[in-house]
Amino acid sequence: MYLVGLTGGIATGKSTVAAVFREHGIPVIDADVIARKVVEPGKPAWHKIQEEFGPDVFLDTEHLDRMKLGDLIFNDVEKRKKLNAITHPDIYKEIYWQTIKYFLQGHPFIVMDLPLLFETGHMLNYLYKIIVVTCEEDLQLQRLMERTGFTEAKAKLRIAAQMSLEKKAEMANFVIENSGSARDTREQTVKIKDFYASIL
Repeated sequence: MYLVGLTGGIATGKSTVAAVFREHGIPVIDADVIARKVVEPGKPAWHKIQEEFGPDVFLDTEHLDRMKLGDLIFNDVEKRKKLNAITHPDIYKEIYWQTIKYFLQGHPFIVMDLPLLFETGHMLNYLYKIIVVTCEEDLQLQRLMERTGFTEAKAKLRIAAQMSLEKKAEMANFVIENSGSARDTREQTVKIKDFYASIL
C-alpha cells in the first residue's frame, strides 16, 4: 500500500484534485474534514476548546465558529499551539484508523489531503510521494477572497502565513498547476493516477 500526500497553498484547488482521484475509485483522507469532525458538539476536543477559549468562539448552534477562532489564533502563537495540542491527537488518530480501513479494503494506494503537510512535518516520513497543487498568486488571492469573504489585506496575510508555493513545489514529486481550465487540471491529475496504476 502506498500513501500519497496531497498538499498546496490555501485556495489553490486541492479539493478539485482530490475529487478527480475519488472519481477514479482512489480513497482520499481529507485532514480538513477530519479536523471539523473532531470538534463537533459534544466531542472531547469540543469540550477542551470550550474550557480553553471560552464561549465566544462558538455559534448559537454550539458549533465551533471556525472563522472567529482562526482570527483569534492567527497572530497568537501560544494560542495556536494550545489549539493544536487539543485537536491534533484526535485528527491523527482518525487519519490512522481511516488508513487501516482502506488498507483492509484492499486499496493499493491512498491519497492524503494534508493542507499543512510541510508546515507541520508530521506525516512526511510515512508518504511514498507528494503532490503539490499550485496556481498563480493573483488567482489564489481572488479564490480565497471569494471563498471566505476576506478583505484583500486579510487574504494576503493568510497566504503569507503559509510556506510559499515555490518552496512547496521544490519539495514535491509531482506538481499540478491549477491556474488553467478544469479540464487541464483533470488531465494533470489523471496522468499522476495513471503513473501510480502503472507501478502496482
